Amino acid sequence: MGPKKGKRKKLSNRSSQQPELRSHNRKISRIAGSIAAFALSVLTVAFLGWLLSNTVALQSAANRPVDAILVLGGSIKREIYVAELAKQYPQTPVLISQGSPDPCIWLIFQRAKAPVQQVLLEKCARDTFDNFYFSLPILRRWQVHKLKLITSPTHLPRAQWLAQIILGSHGIWVEIDLAPETGIPGNRESPLKTGIDVIRSLIWAVISHFVEPACSALTPLTDVDMQQWRTQGFTCEYQGHLTPR
Repeated sequence: MGPKKGKRKKLSNRSSQQPELRSHNRKISRIAGSIAAFALSVLTVAFLGWLLSNTVALQSAANRPVDAILVLGGSIKREIYVAELAKQYPQTPVLISQGSPDPCIWLIFQRAKAPVQQVLLEKCARDTFDNFYFSLPILRRWQVHKLKLITSPTHLPRAQWLAQIILGSHGIWVEIDLAPETGIPGNRESPLKTGIDVIRSLIWAVISHFVEPACSALTPLTDVDMQQWRTQGFTCEYQGHLTPR
């Protein structure tokens, strides 16, 4: 009989501990829930505060003069267009993202007698998303608040949406300026491509506040070595009507 009573006593002790354990777990769960709710509230308030601040900054930037011009590669017509535009904005920096070969752009600006001192060529981008991915850090270093974006009518609305999402999240107001085109440029639009790029842009709009990509392929237009290019040879898009000299 003795051993049986000992077993009952042990079982009784365990049974009495279970309600206490469940009560303890419920307390921990309530505390954890309260902490999570508080953290979510703080994040919500911080996000709404940032959204309000960024909206005010965008509205203010919209009324400012243009700080910089960004040209999206894909058609030599855009570079011809911006060369003429640069004469109206001689002090405004121009960033050409993955455009025509460097010597072709140099010839375009020389032919137009446009200023070249403020022109920077970026050659890291491989698509429209990359245009803004690599341009954003440069525009931020330039302290740009209002941007004139040069592209083609067939590149819309994707280019505009990506610019407004990525650049707009940093308080940069985007003004679209369309270069006249003959035919269809290299940018091919589709709902699938647009949808994927918009999703990528929404994600990057958040991450870009903490991560800054660097492009090592940056060349001021004044540094283009035409003698070297003539030696190795180059070709330009036929619509540019350029003759290497």
